Amino acid sequence: MKERVLKSAAAMALAFGLASAARADDCQITVGVVMELTGPAGEYGQAGAKSVEMAFRDLNDAGGPHGCKLVADTRDSQSQGALAVDAANQLVQLKKVPVIIGGIISSVSIPILTSVTGPGKIVQVSPASSSPTLTTLGREGKTNGMFFRTITSDALQGTAAAKYALDQGFKTIAVIHVNNDFGVNMLNEFTKAYKALGGDIVSVTPYNEKQSSYDAEATKAIASKPDGLYLIATPVDGATIVRAWISQGGPAKFLLNDGMNSPDFISSVGAKYLNEAYGTSSGTSPTASTEYFNANYKAFSGGIDPSNPAADRAYDAGAIVGLAIAAAPTQDPLAIRDSIYKVTSKDGEVIHAGKADFAKALDLLKAGKPIRYEGVIGPVSFDQYGDITGPFRLWKIVDGKVTTVGEMSTDDVNAIKAKLAK
Repeated sequence: MKERVLKSAAAMALAFGLASAARADDCQITVGVVMELTGPAGEYGQAGAKSVEMAFRDLNDAGGPHGCKLVADTRDSQSQGALAVDAANQLVQLKKVPVIIGGIISSVSIPILTSVTGPGKIVQVSPASSSPTLTTLGREGKTNGMFFRTITSDALQGTAAAKYALDQGFKTIAVIHVNNDFGVNMLNEFTKAYKALGGDIVSVTPYNEKQSSYDAEATKAIASKPDGLYLIATPVDGATIVRAWISQGGPAKFLLNDGMNSPDFISSVGAKYLNEAYGTSSGTSPTASTEYFNANYKAFSGGIDPSNPAADRAYDAGAIVGLAIAAAPTQDPLAIRDSIYKVTSKDGEVIHAGKADFAKALDLLKAGKPIRYEGVIGPVSFDQYGDITGPFRLWKIVDGKVTTVGEMSTDDVNAIKAKLAK
């Protein structure tokens, strides 16, 4: 009798253990990811989506938030705002996600914010949307404090680009820019600084995305006889524009925006035509996270280079979201929003990327303690509008590769802006 009772108790314990394990396996927290996997910004979105997956993999290997598995439900915006809004609505209304990571480009992130996440009070974190409009929406109260981004605003980058252009001998410049919120804002910020610093913009030519030819735009810009071209574009369209520029005899001297830091752009144009191609990008303050990411991302992503403009900051977006979910007492979006500040607290214990540090972070958060995630792009601190500050990387294409040649600090940029405002 006693033996039968013991066997029965053991069987019940085993069944309970298996049931608990099954429940743990079934415990999933889904995060929406809206990325530009195809279209003009497809190269960025593919890199960004893989980075988020890598961050979630590392967090899951560390034990996962609340012992659950993070899952990315990734949708392709096709680099179009209307499709992005539809995808975001499906994720929020049908999948009930508390967070959306994306988009990459501002013309995707802004409609998601104004149509879905802002009014619906859903957390949104963009890895690479740099339009000043996003800050304006925050100041106007239209984001409900739910928007964050892991890239600096073009309000700063335009100033950095203007100073760098003049330092490289662009005394007169023609501008060809994509005709959307990002392109118009970048042009405006650049123009204010470049003219105030003594430069002369001799022509401005907007273009629409995905045209089969940009010969007319190149012809118009070349006719203004500039020292070189400031091209505000994405890699696919940008390569077509530069080929038209070169074939028509335009000076082979280029200033490029951050998104043109692309191996595909270089190979499509031809490295021999880009020996005087310069650019600025939102920079990094290297940490142990940077080393970890650079050493592991290419293998994880299936060959995407870690220098892709969206890759590093998309990992940080995924890591911050995952850690905030772990810090929040519930999966309510407002609780997760508040926890974003808790996991990037200046008073918290420093945490870097990867399984080991994430396991440490999960233990600290479980104990109710704040952490300071120092990510791939460096220590991140958000203001009330979800903006960050950081240095700007100055680069040049050398022998077919994007090569860092200097840095401009945020203090340097702010000093220029203050001087221009007098």
